[in-house]
Parts: sequence; C-alpha cells; structure tokens
Amino acid sequence: MTTSAIDPSLRHQRREQALMTLLAAPAVLVIVALVVIPVGWLAAQSIYDNGFTLEHYRRIFTEEVYWRSFALTFRIALMVTLLTLLLGYPVAYAAAHARRPWNVLILACVMLPFWTSVLVRAYAWLVLLQRTGVANQLLERFGLITEPLAMVHNELGTVIATVHILLPFMVLPLYSTMQKIPRELMLAGASLGGGPLYSFLRIFLPLSLPGVVAGLTLVFVLTLGFYITPELLGGGRTVMISMVVSRNVELYAQWGAASAVGVVLLACVLAIFAAVGRIIPLDKMLGQK
Repeated sequence: MTTSAIDPSLRHQRREQALMTLLAAPAVLVIVALVVIPVGWLAAQSIYDNGFTLEHYRRIFTEEVYWRSFALTFRIALMVTLLTLLLGYPVAYAAAHARRPWNVLILACVMLPFWTSVLVRAYAWLVLLQRTGVANQLLERFGLITEPLAMVHNELGTVIATVHILLPFMVLPLYSTMQKIPRELMLAGASLGGGPLYSFLRIFLPLSLPGVVAGLTLVFVLTLGFYITPELLGGGRTVMISMVVSRNVELYAQWGAASAVGVVLLACVLAIFAAVGRIIPLDKMLGQK
C-alpha cells in the first residue's frame, strides 16, 4: 500500500506548502535583491580595502568626530521622539474618540503632509524659520523679541522640521491602538468612582502602551537615518550620522568608511528592535492582538 493511500492528508499538506512557497517566491526574490544583497555588499565594503581590514571600525570607535556625530544623532532622535509623543498622543486620542466626520478630518490633516515631498517641506521650514522668515516677523510684531532668533542652521531648526515630518508616524500607531480600546472600560471606571484622570491613568494609558512603544520605536529609528532635513536646516553645523556617510562618499570617496558607519548604524537599529521585542511582541506592537 502506498504512502498516499495511507495518509492522503499528508500529500495535500505538502502540495499546499509547495504552493505557498511558489506564491512567496517573488516577494522573497525582491527582498533578497533589494535588502540582502545590498546589505551584504555594504558589510563586505566595510572590511575590505586591498585586503581584509578592520581599520574603518577602529576609526569609528576611536576618533572623536564619529562619537560626536553618533551622540548628536541619538540626542536629536530622542528629542524628536519625545516631542512627537507629546504632540501626537492628544491628536490620536481626539481622533480615536471623535465621531464621524471629525475623526476622518483629523486623520486627513495628519496624512496631508504625506502628499508633499520631504524636500519641499524642509525648504518650507527653512523659509519660515530663517531670520527674515514668518516666525521671526510674527515674534517681533507681537513684541516677544527685539532681534531675530537663530532658528535655522542649528539643532533647533533640525528638531522642529523633523518633528513636523515624523509626527504622522507617531499618530497613526497610536490611533490604531486607541481605536481598539473599548469605550465601555472608561465608563466602567467612572461608574466605580474613578475620576476622568484616574480612569485615564489606570485604564486607557496602560492599554495604549503598545501604540506608544510602536510610535516611539518607529520615530526614533527613522530619525537616526534622516539626511535631507538636518542637511538643510542644520546648515552643515548639525552633522548627523547620515551626513557623515554622505561626506565619506562624496568628499573623500571612502566607501569603506561610509559602509562601516552604515553597518554600525544598522546594528544599532537591530539592537533597538530586539530590545523592544523583548518588552512588547511585534504583533502586539503593530496592533494585531
């Protein structure tokens, strides 16, 4: 007696697995071509310079210019992440509790910047924040300042523009999590004698933490690799890691040094995801559970 006659479900299961493999093959090929091969080439460039060498990594961990850039990048990423959380949480809360069409309007306003290029938005902030820009003119008109403030070509302008660009990446994960929290829980807390603030801190806020963690992680990681905004708003004075990579390639033609910096930054990002994954599972962070 053949195996198929003994267990026909096994043959069906193998056929289904083969079919799923064939269906997934195009996506796997795209990932290999666009992610695996470039990252592998990047890693190879970082350790090869007329032979095997770790000189590029030694420079990263010993030269002060790299340490300053990494410290500045992580400091700006932390500031941007906290500011987007402070600004995005109330917006997401309002969108999750508003009725139609107000919630749609709020989300539309959040999504509206996606229709404009990041480069255009960066130049717009450059115009608004410069010494003769709208922001300084309004402050002078209301008598709040006597001379223009330096809000561009420094960290301040970089942080302001980056917060504006990345704010939707904080609001959307928060909204996705908040809209799944049953409103009856807050009503139950109120019926048991809990005030609005107490019920929010003990019920709503803990249940929204997966969205908070997802937004924090997403914004922080995206800020680490930002290039256009710090290049324009920083004016060459706010040198983040992405700019170090660019200068190693464009000015010094040091592909190995640029690749080593990219590998270290990639390792930092993977470490962040691994640490966050230990706190909150990825599926729960994405709102699937």
